[in-house]
Amino acid sequence: MMPVRKHSRKRDAILSCVRGTTCHPTAEWVYTQLKPEIPDLSLGTVYRNLAMFKQDGEIVSVGTVAGLERFDGNTAPHAHFVCTACSGVYDVPQDALPEEFVRSAEQATGGEIAAYQLSYYGICSNCKNSK
Repeated sequence: MMPVRKHSRKRDAILSCVRGTTCHPTAEWVYTQLKPEIPDLSLGTVYRNLAMFKQDGEIVSVGTVAGLERFDGNTAPHAHFVCTACSGVYDVPQDALPEEFVRSAEQATGGEIAAYQLSYYGICSNCKNSK
């Protein structure tokens, strides 16, 4: 059973900030966005709350991009495209992923997939067009 966590203004603001953007923010980005409206917010508080939200399944980690962990407030199944030039992270909609991916992984392992995380790496259209 998950422990009941009390709500706080800071905790609610951090979760809302991550869920309210599609930029797949870092802890530092969240801190910078919220610091003007919550002057006593510390970067440590942001890190601790992001770790808690991740553990509780309220957000997911996209992984480390350019040395910084990136987060996603969208916990619905989808993949990510990570630009190796600008470090941008973009959502790849679920319908763009062949259902056969999941079925073949289940067949290969004999298991049942409950969740997955898939990331593609390459050059985004902005970086590709600026060459």
